[in-house]
Amino acid sequence: MRYNSWLIKALLITACCGPVALMAQFSDSIAYMRYNDKRGINVFETPKETSIQYTGLKVRFGGGFTQTFQGLKHENSYGKNTTIKLYNITPGFNTAEANLTMDVALADGIRLNLTSYLSSRHHNETWVKGGYIQFDKLPLKGKIFDDIMKVTTIKVGHMEINYGDQHFRRSDGGHTFYNPFIENYIMDAFSTEIGGEVYVQKNGFIGMAGVTNGLIKGNVDTVKITDQDQVQHKSPSVYFKGAFDRQITNNVRVRLAASYYHNGSAGTNGNTLYGGDRTGSNYFMVLEPASGSYSTNAFSGRLNPGFTKKIDATQFNAFLKVYGLEVFGTYEKARGRTNSETWSRKMNQFAIDGVYRFGQNENLFIGGRYNYVKGRLQDIDNEVSVERLVGSAGWFVTRNVMLKGEYVTQKYFNFPSNDIRNEGKFHGYMIAASVGF
Repeated sequence: MRYNSWLIKALLITACCGPVALMAQFSDSIAYMRYNDKRGINVFETPKETSIQYTGLKVRFGGGFTQTFQGLKHENSYGKNTTIKLYNITPGFNTAEANLTMDVALADGIRLNLTSYLSSRHHNETWVKGGYIQFDKLPLKGKIFDDIMKVTTIKVGHMEINYGDQHFRRSDGGHTFYNPFIENYIMDAFSTEIGGEVYVQKNGFIGMAGVTNGLIKGNVDTVKITDQDQVQHKSPSVYFKGAFDRQITNNVRVRLAASYYHNGSAGTNGNTLYGGDRTGSNYFMVLEPASGSYSTNAFSGRLNPGFTKKIDATQFNAFLKVYGLEVFGTYEKARGRTNSETWSRKMNQFAIDGVYRFGQNENLFIGGRYNYVKGRLQDIDNEVSVERLVGSAGWFVTRNVMLKGEYVTQKYFNFPSNDIRNEGKFHGYMIAASVGF
């Protein structure tokens, strides 16, 4: 019965897509897009310049696949302060992760993107990430429209929002090529929301304004009232970015960016700016309870401040590349609360990456990262902090195949005795083999 079901689905997809496939051209290159392979590294917003001409409807299928091996150890104060026993972890392979992307050149300067997670830690089954339409040209006649779109880009859809620069360098499910390390930041600012963004780019200066529903998915539910929060409406999220990005010489590039995100009332604890990743952490089951599971405890090693009802966040980024040396820094300040709190908490994050790429076509790299988070969590009276130190190395076997590894140490400070992270720490090695195309 299951075989017949899959056969019927395959026939329906073939019937629906067949006519489009016959008319469309399949291409490796579509204008105004970021490649999933090595060519996409250190690309932030898609540039306005392109040498690719529109010659008709084009379709590009791409994807990412990552298989990791984990050799981590963890400990807490079990037997001394806390009574919460840790999950028993041993070296082994983690669940393989895979993404599927489709980019379609619908018209001159108009591109459609659709992305799905085929397999991940949090969702083992296929799960849609999102999609959007990007306009770098408009099908309207007139010099004024041509002049405007020479510097303007418009994106509309259910999509990854452009808050901060770090999300351009993070691992996203099976797509891990952009990240010289295995895992993302401790406080991982990433979410998909429904809305639109408008960009203006000229002479290295970039401005962006966006507005979304502030939620990870569509929502028409009424807002639940609590004793602490009588606000009954859902507000949109608004966010802005300003950046300067310039290739000073052939071997020197500088980028500075600042981003701000605001939502005054995200329904019933609906905002997920620091919890919007639907794939999960790449560190499996560290500092998780013995009764946990891979999917239920999918975000091991991260710290979500839980600003789900109200949030204001600012992220500053600096990127410098001199020959093969790259330095990328982040300073982030966030403030917010849930709908069961009466006052806002604060959380700060600092991170610095150093990466040196060398060899033919910079196919080899070594790197280091320091990441520190400090602030208040709900139901914990004092400030807590988490510190991570990582060393990594990698090899691009080809433009589409990468092998990388890292050694990581992470420590937790000032968590109460009834918290599993009390005197918590983990350390060890990770190895990942990745494909991007």
